[in-house]
Amino acid sequence: MPRAELDKQPADVQKMFDAVARRYDVTNDVLSLGQDRRWRRAVTDAVAPQPGERVLDLAAGTGTSSVPFAAAGSYVVPCDFSLGMLAEGKRARPGLPFAAGDATRLPFADDTFDAVTISFGLRNVVDPHAGLAEMRRVTRPGGRLVVCEFSHPTWTPFRTVYIEYLMRALPPVARTVSSAPDAYVYLAESIRAWPDQAELAGWLSAAGWSNVEWLDLSGGIVALHRATA
Repeated sequence: MPRAELDKQPADVQKMFDAVARRYDVTNDVLSLGQDRRWRRAVTDAVAPQPGERVLDLAAGTGTSSVPFAAAGSYVVPCDFSLGMLAEGKRARPGLPFAAGDATRLPFADDTFDAVTISFGLRNVVDPHAGLAEMRRVTRPGGRLVVCEFSHPTWTPFRTVYIEYLMRALPPVARTVSSAPDAYVYLAESIRAWPDQAELAGWLSAAGWSNVEWLDLSGGIVALHRATA
């Protein structure tokens, strides 16, 4: 794919997610072979939400990722820049306080949240460095960040197989289950171009986060980065 296709403008990416919103959760479950459920549980465990805490769930989409935080007694704000995702989420989960927001200009005051998390969304932020700095701004001192994102498999032979799946198998599978399958060509390319675990950890440190560490999931297909404000 030409680099111009990967360097989509924010409005283009927003329209893309609006288009996939209707079957987004189902498509993710199929394409990840059910692993997305395990990854979401790992995020919840890493955030360790407590009753009464304020949790910002960025790139929350339809709110699937926010449900465990609410169930733990936290006040969770699912935030996304896709109005289509928010509409679908509000229809399915009317009790959650969905908010529209750009991760590079969050509509929240400084030191608002005890924890901020973003799952599979940092890749789609037009300026992820600015996004990480904004997450730091809205997190109270001592608060925590959890970033769950696709990464680089740690075993080289498996990494080759994984890249082949992304670029060859993912788009055809998406055509059978997604409401906008062409979007998954862009998503596959964005995963392949994303930095590895150590480089992303460096981004977090540069944005002002401390105690940065990561945990590989599914052999490094996904990495869970954790840090404190």
